[in-house]
Amino acid sequence: MAPGRKGRIARRTAVIVAVVALSLWMEIAGFQATPVEDRPEVSYTTLHAIVPLVFAACAGVAWRISPTRVPPRLMVAFVVLWIPQSIYYVIGGIDWLWPIVRGVDLWWAVIAGILVMVYPKGYLGDRFDRWIAGIALVASLVNLLGVVLLAGPQDVGCDCVSPNPYQVADAPALFSLIDNGYRVVGGALALVIAARLLVRWVRASVPARTVAFLMPLALFVWAVTLAAQVVTYATASTADTVLATVSLIAMASIPVSFDAGVAHARNMRARVADLMRITREGADRGLWAESLARTLRDASVRVYWWDEERGRYADAAGTPIEPADANPRGSHSILPVASPLGAPIALIRHDRVLTDNMRLLDGVSSALRLSVDNGRLRSEIERTLEQVRQSRQRIVEAGVEARRRIERDLHDGAQQHLVSLGMRLRLAANTARDTDEVQLATELEGTITMLNMALRELRELAHGIHPSLLSSGGLALAVPELAGRCPVPVEVDVQAEGRLPELIESTAYFVLAEALANVAKHSGASRAWVRAHVVDDELQLVVRDNGAGGASLEAGTGMLGIGDRVDAVGGTLELESPPGAGTTLTMRIPLGAPLEP
Repeated sequence: MAPGRKGRIARRTAVIVAVVALSLWMEIAGFQATPVEDRPEVSYTTLHAIVPLVFAACAGVAWRISPTRVPPRLMVAFVVLWIPQSIYYVIGGIDWLWPIVRGVDLWWAVIAGILVMVYPKGYLGDRFDRWIAGIALVASLVNLLGVVLLAGPQDVGCDCVSPNPYQVADAPALFSLIDNGYRVVGGALALVIAARLLVRWVRASVPARTVAFLMPLALFVWAVTLAAQVVTYATASTADTVLATVSLIAMASIPVSFDAGVAHARNMRARVADLMRITREGADRGLWAESLARTLRDASVRVYWWDEERGRYADAAGTPIEPADANPRGSHSILPVASPLGAPIALIRHDRVLTDNMRLLDGVSSALRLSVDNGRLRSEIERTLEQVRQSRQRIVEAGVEARRRIERDLHDGAQQHLVSLGMRLRLAANTARDTDEVQLATELEGTITMLNMALRELRELAHGIHPSLLSSGGLALAVPELAGRCPVPVEVDVQAEGRLPELIESTAYFVLAEALANVAKHSGASRAWVRAHVVDDELQLVVRDNGAGGASLEAGTGMLGIGDRVDAVGGTLELESPPGAGTTLTMRIPLGAPLEP
């Protein structure tokens, strides 16, 4: 945790502890100072003391999750201003203090009303809210001045206070008008706020109701609380205990509703991560719009994608955006999404209430950009891999053609010259023998023997470069001949139906040659098996031995060479080689037509 953050947490904790201590002191000291016959029920006093504690606890939560610092500060101010009526028994002898306390003893209601109006954005969002808050604050200041300048000891509700040193006139009628008028204005404002919020909630869309799902109830009971206070005060009657208890519970529900709603909005932002999981392979347009509507809980969401070719926005089905959707009015708004370089990506048409949660919309924009980038990168990678695969296949084909050309050149060129030279040497040797040139005939016979050896080695070399049996008879002839040259006895089972594509046959022949070479060199086997079958449009090659096992695809250049050859033609390679149980190498090569270079 950063040092600066630790300092902020410490300061906020100290403030909350201080205001809680002040509130509890006022509650306990006032209760103890009140005469026994005037004291309220202990249960009511306890509940009355719990209300500011709830506000203080919610302030600590709001400081962490609220979008601004206004709500937690309002909650802390509420704790300070939640002044019990019994506090006058404690401060009544302080003549300069009690008039001020009497003038602000209903400011908690103003704080609660403003807290309701700043939900969930954390600030007063429109002119109407600002007018309501302004009227409430002006009325509160007028009432404070009226109390300080006109109130007397008789206006406190007990005979426990000293004369008001600020009083400028004894005008009980004027004071009563100001005092009652303040409460009437407060009750009217509460009803206006409650009615406005409830009507908006009833008419709102599903996202709007989801964001404000608790506050209407809290506001309703808050309005009931103020109404009960106004009626009780105006009639000079004693409030019903049940109504007073319900009012306290209602008041405590306001900060809880605020924090719960803000936490819900934060959870909506957390669900944006689900969009990334759903669309991590790229932005499938239909799926993306459906997932976005589910995440935002807004069935009216529409996503219009930028069509670079036509220069317009269109939905997943290709339908262009309507002018009314591009410039929405009323209950909907448009969120443009662009790349980091400013290139347009999409327009998201959503419920206007979601603009109160810009962090959520920012998260949606980022998710869409990342999803589009993932799709673009995936397409580019797949295209690059396909180009690499085609390139490797062309290289393999070029190698096959080069081997055929070398084998043909050796057969038609050097090999024919050597055969012709051998025939001439044979004629010369016969002539020398006929003319009794024994020594010359002997030397020519030795030269002929050396020439035949060289010719045989040349044939074997040409056969290794590109076996003639493979060209003439395919795998059915070439594989048994290949297995016959292996020093380990090999049982061959070849059932290739007809001739296969030349590239497939060449690849299969040389991977089998490499695999048999590995058997001979490394396995220590006494027997091996080779199987070549065509199954479901693919050539399956299996080389198995009864050797020591323990082979690995990463060990040795032989296995790597086999893997490269098979991969170049789009095949797969599997190896099973448990120690002491032999080795089975399985290769599957698709028989699709080879790509043209």
